Amino acid sequence: MITSSRIVLRDKTTADAWDDYAWETDPELARLDAAPVLTFPYSQYLEDYTEELLHPWRNNHQFAIDTPEGTHIGNCSYYNIDKIKGETELGIMIGDRDYWDKGYGEEVVCALVDHIFRWTNLDRIHLKTLNWNIRAQSCFKKCGFTPCGRMERSGYKFILMELHREKWEKGQS
Repeated sequence: MITSSRIVLRDKTTADAWDDYAWETDPELARLDAAPVLTFPYSQYLEDYTEELLHPWRNNHQFAIDTPEGTHIGNCSYYNIDKIKGETELGIMIGDRDYWDKGYGEEVVCALVDHIFRWTNLDRIHLKTLNWNIRAQSCFKKCGFTPCGRMERSGYKFILMELHREKWEKGQS
């Protein structure tokens, strides 16, 4: 469990499945995630979700984002962990719109970055965000990420951003 003043990052459970399904079937959230809207029934989603929880990927750490009161507001993860290159990719989604534009995303990203650099040997965290998603880019910049490139995939244009351990350490003093 990872905590800060307004959020708790905890292991995901099947109790999170309904929220996650609602968020993944929401067209606006799918657009922000550059993902297709899920169209299959909840029963199939829950079966796949449960299987993934029982057999997680080794190079993937997923967390539910809760408020201290226990409200599930989103998800975050670090994945594609490459121990040889010393890097990982970060992702976040605040699904509950009541928590948008209130600094929760920044708090989550900073807490997850802190966790990664304190408890792993990884030296670089990178991510991709849609080129038009200024709100996400601003959040990542506030957490120390800097643009490092561009890419296009499946018709989407992304800005690539990164944060190195050395820069993060300088900000800790």
